[in-house]
Amino acid sequence: MNEHFTRQAEQFFNVAKDARVPENVQAMVADGVAKTREAYEKAAVVAKDQAKVAEDVMLASQAGAKSLGNKLMENTVTNAEAAFDAAQAIARARSIPEAARLQQEFVQKQMATAGLQTRELFELSARIAQQTFESFNAAAQKSFDSIKKSG
Repeated sequence: MNEHFTRQAEQFFNVAKDARVPENVQAMVADGVAKTREAYEKAAVVAKDQAKVAEDVMLASQAGAKSLGNKLMENTVTNAEAAFDAAQAIARARSIPEAARLQQEFVQKQMATAGLQTRELFELSARIAQQTFESFNAAAQKSFDSIKKSG
């Protein structure tokens, strides 16, 4: 039985050794591999472009948030220093009317400062929003162009 199996295996390998893959099948397989590789390469380029687009949009958003945060911190420091300066001046006042006048001057000055700071923050926010929107639009256009080009 073992001899029979060995003989059959040898015959199979002898026949298989001489067997050839038809040229049209080889061509079809080679063409399939080439087309699959080309599709993969296009998809890889698009994916890489998409990652760059996402990074650009995130960096623009991050830069805007940082600018806004810096401006808020600057305003907070300015307002705190003004409050301490006013408190110190009021503490040195020699009379109640002088302290009241200093308090009134501080409140009036802070109201004007708050209006100016609000306007600056609004303008900065609008600029940041516009820049982020433009960055997003440019990135989206680049992405669409990349997809179109690879298709």
